[in-house]
Amino acid sequence: MNDLKTTPGPRAGTWLPHVDGLRALAVVAVMIYHLRESWLPGGFSGVDVFFVISGFVVSLSVSHWTGGGIGNFLGRFYARRLQRIVPALLACLVLTSLLSVLLIPRAWLSSSNELTGLYAFFGLSNYYLAFHNETYFSPLAAFNPYMHTWSLGVEEQFYLLFPLLFFAWTRGGRWRMLSIGLISLACLASLGDAWLRPASNPTAAFYLITTRFWELGAGVLLFQCLHRFANRKAGPIPRKLGETSAWLFLGLLGWGLFNSVVAEFPFPGAIIPIVATLGVLAGLHVAGARSILARALGSSVPVYLGRRSYSLYLWHWPVYVVMRWTSGLDALPKMIAAVAATMLIAEASYRFVELPLRYSTRLRLWPRAGVIAAGLAMVVTSWGLSGLVTLAGSNLSLSTVTRNAEHWQARILPRIDEVPDCFLLARNEQAGAIPVWVYERGGCSSRPQTAPDLFALGDSHTIGYSTMLTEYVLRTGARVILYPNFGCTFASLQPVRESGKCPTQNQAELDDIHRRSKPGDILLLAALRLNRLSEQNAMVASSEHWTSMDTAQARHERDVASTQLLTQLAPLSHAGLRIVFEAPKPLFRSPPFRCSDWFNRGNPICAAGLSESRAAIEAYRQPVLDSLRRLASGLGASVWDPLPVLCPTERCESVRKQGPLYFDGDHLSADGNRLLLPSFASFIAALPEARVPAHAPGNPAMP
Repeated sequence: MNDLKTTPGPRAGTWLPHVDGLRALAVVAVMIYHLRESWLPGGFSGVDVFFVISGFVVSLSVSHWTGGGIGNFLGRFYARRLQRIVPALLACLVLTSLLSVLLIPRAWLSSSNELTGLYAFFGLSNYYLAFHNETYFSPLAAFNPYMHTWSLGVEEQFYLLFPLLFFAWTRGGRWRMLSIGLISLACLASLGDAWLRPASNPTAAFYLITTRFWELGAGVLLFQCLHRFANRKAGPIPRKLGETSAWLFLGLLGWGLFNSVVAEFPFPGAIIPIVATLGVLAGLHVAGARSILARALGSSVPVYLGRRSYSLYLWHWPVYVVMRWTSGLDALPKMIAAVAATMLIAEASYRFVELPLRYSTRLRLWPRAGVIAAGLAMVVTSWGLSGLVTLAGSNLSLSTVTRNAEHWQARILPRIDEVPDCFLLARNEQAGAIPVWVYERGGCSSRPQTAPDLFALGDSHTIGYSTMLTEYVLRTGARVILYPNFGCTFASLQPVRESGKCPTQNQAELDDIHRRSKPGDILLLAALRLNRLSEQNAMVASSEHWTSMDTAQARHERDVASTQLLTQLAPLSHAGLRIVFEAPKPLFRSPPFRCSDWFNRGNPICAAGLSESRAAIEAYRQPVLDSLRRLASGLGASVWDPLPVLCPTERCESVRKQGPLYFDGDHLSADGNRLLLPSFASFIAALPEARVPAHAPGNPAMP
């Protein structure tokens, strides 16, 4: 068995070179897909090929176990898996955590990175991603250097179960039917989960071992089914049929790598790559090692790549992601550099980390329990080291965004120097299923409240005013009630962005405001009302956007949205609430946080620069501003315009010498918040008195 090898490399009689060739095909497909999706749209299904191969090879490696009972079997199996998987994985995770801290700024785009990495040490990153709704195909995935570890988590979880289901096979005779039955039942249960779970949680369906077990189990069942041919020599005709079928299944696999549909994975989409891989393995088993396809797959280059496929898979993704964050990964020379760097690092990992510990003669002398304990200790130690590096990120980082978060990140202020005896009281409340954030001033009861209470609703741009609003609370004593409105927007004048659950959620928030508010209170409606000129993760074709707000379709949509808003907001206006709309702020074609340092300023996403013509911005937003003013007039509301403060000259700048005004292309930084506070506070103070409704206390009803 593999565990008893004394020299590096697979033992004779168990090594199938064409299997390494299939591994090479799978890892190259994944690497191409991750480099540029359009080159191989179904390349992600190379992971499914790996799953089948893993099930097949691990069965082959332990099928002739004769070393004793299940205790010895489990000890040797788990020790061997730890030696095989853990060293290179830990090296990759620790180095990636260091590079991430040094080079990746903290932002929404990187918000899942740290926890994904920490879960990956224990083979649980797939569960973190599944239940935090981080889909493999989302914008965040391409910027998370640990995203690829989900499949390693699936394999590690499979290896926990496999020896318990397979041990009976090693007993021979009728026990083998028991093993086949157990694995078949597990595969059927997994197929059922893969079929049913997408309806309720498609993200979890993609990542979980319960929906993926059947793919690895299929490889196990293939080995068990083929085993009865182990001592039989096929004749010329069966060998020819075997090779022909292998070629056909290889063609089917190639078709799947080009045409797999994301939405159909893992079921039924994975059926084609799984069946194709099973067909190639079975066909070549019959055709034999001398067949043309077996020799092609078992030739030097495919075998070289296949033997290093684990290291290539481990390292290619962090290399790609770090380059996306820094130099960019769009131009062909940079893609070539990424592949070259991956090859070099993978070779070093294979030679100096993977092989020495996998085939260590010293470790072979250790008790299996000692190897397992040492492996687990390495995992915990590396996890702790990575955690310490992450915690020290503000001091270690080369990114000014991370080091100077108080200038870049809009966040709540617990205190300010101007009122040292006051502090912020922040609490989270619920209005049914709706989260509500309440900010009040504490510790300085002798200071009178000098501003009315304020309700804030909209989208992430409302949350983006957290620094300004909490400083407003500390300075004036006003109470701010903010509705984060997760996943939705309100008063954006773009009905397409307010679909799905948003109408119900928005109405619930308005109802809660109506219950909490009193005449004279303020309702601030801040939202993105223009089409973005940039995203955190990608450039936008801005040439089309400059005129997109003044088309007939856009004007019609704003008219429809305005009519609906008049109906929704009129009850609040009539109740004496003073409504303030935020006018559209300047937008930018490059996100400043992605272009803040020497190592990322050359990224293609920064090519448009960090400033825009004020005249262009004014022309872009004018149609929306006109609609907003008409709406405000119909409600007796007001429009607060941040643009004159943010853009006092002919060029609007997202970053000034004094510091950043914007975090990304449309959200303000903390410094931008502070710059706007005087304008905002003066605007609120100058608002006309509220219209007190006829039914309010102290006002007799009109006859």
